[in-house]
Amino acid sequence: MRGLLNKLVSRSLTVAGKWQQQQLRRLNIHEYQGAELMGKYGINVPKGVAVSSVDEVNKAIQEIFPGENELVVKSQILAGGRGLGTFKSGFRGGVHIVKADQVEDIAVKMLGQILVTKQTGPQGKVVSKVYLCEKLSVVNEMYFAITLDRKTAGPLIIACRKGGTSIEDLAEKYPDMIIKVPIDVFKGITDEDAAKVVDGLVPKVADRKDSVEQVKKLYELFCKCDCTLLEINPLVETSNNQLVAADAKLNFDDNAAFRQKEIFALRDPTQEDAREVAAAKADLNYIGLDGEIGCMVNGAGLAMATMDIIKLHGGTPANFLDVGGNASEGQVVEAFKILTSDEKVKAILVNIFGGIMKCDVIASGIVNAAKLVSLKVPVVVRLEGTNVDQGKRILKESGMTLITAEDLDDAAEKAVKASSS
Repeated sequence: MRGLLNKLVSRSLTVAGKWQQQQLRRLNIHEYQGAELMGKYGINVPKGVAVSSVDEVNKAIQEIFPGENELVVKSQILAGGRGLGTFKSGFRGGVHIVKADQVEDIAVKMLGQILVTKQTGPQGKVVSKVYLCEKLSVVNEMYFAITLDRKTAGPLIIACRKGGTSIEDLAEKYPDMIIKVPIDVFKGITDEDAAKVVDGLVPKVADRKDSVEQVKKLYELFCKCDCTLLEINPLVETSNNQLVAADAKLNFDDNAAFRQKEIFALRDPTQEDAREVAAAKADLNYIGLDGEIGCMVNGAGLAMATMDIIKLHGGTPANFLDVGGNASEGQVVEAFKILTSDEKVKAILVNIFGGIMKCDVIASGIVNAAKLVSLKVPVVVRLEGTNVDQGKRILKESGMTLITAEDLDDAAEKAVKASSS
């Protein structure tokens, strides 16, 4: 994610001095995919093609960009800050403008390599594709975004007459340049709304009427595709008096997957946390972190409280994992597989307050998971609620070596101690 909206839609956490990635449940697609989608809605985008091999690079130059002297080569990863990123190979910059005869050399240095940016964390992300684009004759660079705003309970358009660089820095130095135009979700965007946005962008050469229409088309895409974020940085004016989306950052509401099947087919699981991909397949609510204590809890509120109290006792949670109120024994087994697949996990804390979720189901899942997964780390279990006696009996008769706890505070304290021993 890039820009000012990074604070609204995702954030990095530092827990006990360690970098943590907090991911939200929304689809993120690559820039080239976003540009293609924008083109379908009549939004001006540069001519471009995504390639994944040297042969495809050469074919694209010959067939799509014949006669072009310069091209833009953009690494494709699901993170912002690519231009200032560094590859683990030592090559600097994930975005380059080069002569056509240098494109192959630059693409080779990107494809298959790991790019580290301010948003990927130190582990970086693998570049499987590069996006080759025509070099635009740019007159002016601006910033444009649409997101969902809690305060106005609807879509909010954010624009700035400067762009192409950190929007956070611009907002700090030139707050008066940032304009915000809330849109009535029931009425939709009006000509007046779109005109306010265009006037805030202060275009130098772009046709005003055409620019208003471009803003309306961007809003149409945002709504019809169930976006949670549409960000263009930079939105440029070209010498032929057009507004062009020289960048495309799009996120979509996961709750709309059932009606946006074509868009959700674009998901790139290779760019996502493998643990989260596995959890999604098992219908588990999981967010991977970088701590040492794996957590399996029922209920989001209890899961958050468990993470907090682990931190209070000096530990660091390795994940957020809510098995929900109707988890099956099989899902519990899958949860354990995910937790034990994380090499950083030094202990596992199971904290179940049985209401809808029954303690005996959790207990059976733990026992079956132990048979299928090699449990090499200590497991702390706190069970309370529905069928708790049956659950405790199942665990006791299993012969497993478990650390039992009477309450949440006791469980967290024992988990922290176990993880450091």
